[in-house]
Amino acid sequence: MGVVEGPVVEGHCDPAFRAVREVFAEQFAAGRQVGAAVAVYADGRPVVDLWGGLADGRAGKPWQRDTPCVAFSCTKAVTATAALLLAERGEVDLAAPVTGWWPEFGAHGKEGVTGEHLLSHQTGLPAFDRPITPEEAADPAAMAAQLAGQAPEWTPGDGHGYHALTYGWLAGEIVRRHAGTTVGAFVRREFGPDLWIGSPPEVIARAARLGGRPVPSGGADPVAKHDGLLHRLAEAYMDPESRLNRALHNPKASYNNPVVLSGGWPAAGMVTTPRDLAAFYDRLIRGEILRPDTLAEGVRTRVNGPDKVLLVDTSFALGYMRPNVNFRTPGPGRASAFGHSGAGGSIGLGDPEAGLAVGFIPNLMGDGLGGDLRSYELLKAAYAALG
Repeated sequence: MGVVEGPVVEGHCDPAFRAVREVFAEQFAAGRQVGAAVAVYADGRPVVDLWGGLADGRAGKPWQRDTPCVAFSCTKAVTATAALLLAERGEVDLAAPVTGWWPEFGAHGKEGVTGEHLLSHQTGLPAFDRPITPEEAADPAAMAAQLAGQAPEWTPGDGHGYHALTYGWLAGEIVRRHAGTTVGAFVRREFGPDLWIGSPPEVIARAARLGGRPVPSGGADPVAKHDGLLHRLAEAYMDPESRLNRALHNPKASYNNPVVLSGGWPAAGMVTTPRDLAAFYDRLIRGEILRPDTLAEGVRTRVNGPDKVLLVDTSFALGYMRPNVNFRTPGPGRASAFGHSGAGGSIGLGDPEAGLAVGFIPNLMGDGLGGDLRSYELLKAAYAALG
């Protein structure tokens, strides 16, 4: 691959990781990025910190070094880490029924749900049973109460299904009840001041604007290999009554809406830079956030196989994705990498065996039903640079 020259990509890249810069620049040259940034840490050292393109394509506003962007479901791993830290401190027993600290949650046959169920998409509450407005979603206590009063869509613990948005208020209640604060406040205090789950006006004003133009896949999507699956996914996505549609689109809102960005949605609302996301994973894999034994237990796969919501096989630990079709990981990382991808193509990844931490956030929404190939290409280049 040749180097793509031009002013579109700025920042620092260690010579050993030159391939990451080349891949990133090629994506811009091919029209597969509007604005984006990528950051990589290797053995605790920042080796890649690149950005380029436009933070706002309509206004022609360039992406700057400190431009934050919505990271979508990368948020879930950060929220889960907050719950794991509280468990490590002895504030909560994640293996015990949540009714011990959330009595009202036991309604409608949910009395056996544990904290581990909340963190691994096994609760059976993938969607709200009534329309929720963005304004309502800014009240975590009200969202938790709404979910506590709902009947599960499957027997909790009997299979798993992606809780795209409800996850945040379920897992977030562990934090809210045991730390006495919002997930956003806890995360900023404990993990990093620029991991914004609930952004103030100044951060929203600097944030990149999302665009919905589809991204060419850049290669074959593994999901397409499953006979008929793409058709079923498309049908489910368009059917307002399907579990997939209900899970993804309620609350229904634009992630360019300041009400959403300020609302502190703990499953999908984090606004940050890839640099700060990668730094979070770097600290995590080096034992600066959780003890190594806590992290090892946290990333142990709890569920793997058919997903009752996404219709593909997924794999989850306690809040972290493990390598699968929605968290594409190059071969060298498939046994040890963990993290979370996001709807727009973003990804946060940590690999304690490789000593690698990566953050990537674009503002051009991807179209891959099985995950975004842009992030995979950057991960592949980063792993290859390790030798």
